[in-house]
Order: sequence, then C-alpha cells, then structure tokens
Amino acid sequence: MGSHPHDLPMPVTAAGREGLAALLGDPRRSVVALDFDGTLADIVPDPDQARAHPDAVPALAALAPRVGSVAVVTGRPAGVAVRLGGFAGVAGLEHLVVLGHYGAERWDAVSGSVHAPAEHPGVAAVRAELPGFLHSVGAWHGTWIEEKGRALAVHTRRAEDPAAAFAALRGPLAELAARHGLIVEPGRAVLELRPPGMDKGVALTEYLAETGAETVLYAGDDLGDLAAYAAVEKRRAEGLPGLLVCSGSEEVPELAARADLVLPGPAAVTAFLAALATAL
Repeated sequence: MGSHPHDLPMPVTAAGREGLAALLGDPRRSVVALDFDGTLADIVPDPDQARAHPDAVPALAALAPRVGSVAVVTGRPAGVAVRLGGFAGVAGLEHLVVLGHYGAERWDAVSGSVHAPAEHPGVAAVRAELPGFLHSVGAWHGTWIEEKGRALAVHTRRAEDPAAAFAALRGPLAELAARHGLIVEPGRAVLELRPPGMDKGVALTEYLAETGAETVLYAGDDLGDLAAYAAVEKRRAEGLPGLLVCSGSEEVPELAARADLVLPGPAAVTAFLAALATAL
C-alpha cells in the first residue's frame, strides 16, 4: 500500500485499502461521491432545516481541486441540496456536480443551472391521492408528507411509535405506488414514492463513465445508498479501485456491514474529507 498519512483512518478491508491507495496515488483520475442527508448533513426532524455540517464546504473546497471531481448524489431535488449545502459560488467548488433525484436532475457549479426531464405522471397522481390515502389507512398521528418535486416521501420520525408507523404503512404505500407505476424506497423512518429506474447506482455509474474516472470513493448512510455501494462493488470486481464509506453505524447495519470504513456521522465524514485534502 505504500505510505499512509497518519491522520487518515485506515479502511478495515483489503479492497478499501487498495481504493484509498489508488485515490492517493492518482487523485486526478478519482471521483469523490457523497450522499447529502446523514453524510454531509446531520439528520434532523424537519428536512427543510437540514444544513451541511459547518466544516463540509471548507473540506470539499480544499479537496475538489485535488481530485478529478466531487459529486453529491442525493434523493433531494438538486437545487434544494445546493441551497441547503451552501455549495453555490464557493471558490474551489467550481467543478462540483450535484446529482439530484437519484440522478434524474443535475446541477453543475460551472453553469449554476439545473437540468431536469419532465415529471413522471404517477407522481402527480400520488400527490393528489396521498393525504386522503393516509387518512383512510388510519395513518399514524405524527406522520407527514414531504414534497420532493419528482417524488413524495412519508416520514414517520415524528410519530409516537416511528417503527410501528413505518411497518404499518410500508405495504399500503407500496400498493398505492404500484398502482401509479412508482416504487417505494424505504429509508431511515421515511418511505419515499418515486419513479422506477432512478437510483444512486445508475446515477453514479453514468457519471463515472462520463468522467472516465478510474477510482471512486462513495460515502452514504441509508438504504438508498446500497445501490451506489453495489455499483462500486461491481467496478471493483472488474478491477477498478473503490472505497466505500458509511456515515454512522447504528440505524442502517446493512450499509455498515458492507463499508470499508465506518465513520460516526457527518462531523467525522467532513474531518475525513479534510484529512484527505491535506494528504493530497
């Protein structure tokens, strides 16, 4: 592996150590891809109040000029992630890309604009039906609907029993989604209804192909990040290096189990990114 900077935590897997070595050895051919909520921003009860960790933008601005590119891959609308992240107009982040709605939308720092296709008709239909639907299934007190533009999310984090509400709603919401050609993506106390064929794995794979990157670091914290993990694992099977980072280990053990490096939340992730920038 060669020399390893002391302040960088060491991945626990051989594949992860190879991925980190490749990134340090040839950073220009590397992409650093990051989920937003739970990875760069702490999870908060109201998603509109989420903000990137105070150290995130400085760390990314230090890192971005030293690697091929930095991409934020999120289920949120691209413009919302840019606003909550404070990513616009930052020196050093000139080549940041935000892949929003699981890659259906894209914001480039270079142009400062969002490119997005037309909305799936099922989303409009579900939007109209969802409030009455939740009422009809005796939706648990404290659940609420988040408007995500190209998707809708039902949150159970504020319910009296978040886990019970989540379990009770999962089946009925899957049926509602299927009726309108949508799928349900479960997350941390949230069930998201969105069009099929949009996932972080597809978004990441397409972006890596476009950039011609050899090495990828991907960091995430939730079930929606498993598709991106699978994309990195597939590349590794083809001999392309990758490093999988998990932010937080408690709520989503499936992700932590597959990660090369588990960091205890956004503060630790941003510290890692800053240390990486220093090492480069």
